[in-house]
Amino acid sequence: MSLPEAHISSLLVQLSPEHLNETKKRIEAFDEAEIYGVSEVGKIVVVLETQAEGFITDVIEKINNMPGVLGATMVYHQIDSGTDSDSDTNNNNLAPDDGYSVSEEQV
Repeated sequence: MSLPEAHISSLLVQLSPEHLNETKKRIEAFDEAEIYGVSEVGKIVVVLETQAEGFITDVIEKINNMPGVLGATMVYHQIDSGTDSDSDTNNNNLAPDDGYSVSEEQV
């Protein structure tokens, strides 16, 4: 019997500093959201843990529509299918020898 999926994602929210406290309260109202970092210049790091991927996009849209928010961007997403708790299911990590690395000459 497999367990339900768990979606863990992080968002970077950039906003006008004068809307910081109001936006934090609104984000904290989401049951699946937790604020992990705040910068007084107008940045908030949010972590979401949900059972459905659609909830993530819904939250991003709601945050983007909050007063003073310049943008909410997902910067990380991992899916845990619940079938093998010992394995890392985030297979999107690029290794240094994957052909996508940039050499110093290319910089």
